[in-house]
Parts: sequence; C-alpha cells; structure tokens
Amino acid sequence: MTGLMLVLSYAGFAVLATLANLASQRAVLALSPGGLLAALALGTLVGLVVKYWLDRTWIFAGAGNQRAGEAGTFGLYAATGVITTMIFWGFESAAWLIWHSHLAREIGAVAGLAIGYLVKYRLDRRYVFVAAGPA
Repeated sequence: MTGLMLVLSYAGFAVLATLANLASQRAVLALSPGGLLAALALGTLVGLVVKYWLDRTWIFAGAGNQRAGEAGTFGLYAATGVITTMIFWGFESAAWLIWHSHLAREIGAVAGLAIGYLVKYRLDRRYVFVAAGPA
C-alpha cells in the first residue's frame, strides 16, 4: 500500500470507527440521558472492535504479534488504546463540562479521536503488529 493510500485508508477507517463509536453512544444516551459513562464505555468498545478488525485486515495486511498470538495481539492493541482512549475521553469530557451540550461533546469526541488515532497508529506499528524477533 502506498503512503497516500495508507493515510487515506487509515483515516477512512478511523472515521468508520468514530461513527460506530458515536452511534453507540447516542443509542445509550437515548435510553438513559444521564448515562454518559455507560455511553463512553460502550462507544469505546464498539469503536475498538471495529478499528481492530479494519487495521489488522487492511492497514497491517493481516499481520499480528507472532509472540502473542491472536488473543495477545488484540490485547496489545487494546492496551495501546488505553493511552489514546484517555486522550479521547479527556477531550470529550472537557467539551461536555465546559459547554454542557451534546454537540460540543461530539465535537470534543471527534477532536480527541483524531489525535488519539494518530498516536495509536505509531504505537501499533511499533509494538502490536510486529513479527517475532530472534529468540
């Protein structure tokens, strides 16, 4: 995959995962308007699973962490997501706390996810989707 195609694909997959995340959040908030923490948690989980599948299949061409196996690769992927999730949640929560509107919360979420995905790609490329080195 060329550099430009990689960037466009990764950005497109980030958009798809973001939309899945925000749709999940909206569903939770429609059922429980005060359930912001539940909405954040479910949205994050849905976005994580969608993005992992897309990244592993298309961005990293089916590669995994040979030492960790499939479950371990997903675990490492999720672990790198902890840092980026804190970025995302920080932006989203700050926007909500400052402006008390769902539009502001979603704008904060998009900003936090964009920054988080940039950090995540670099972490995943370096630590998650790597071949095993010599024993």
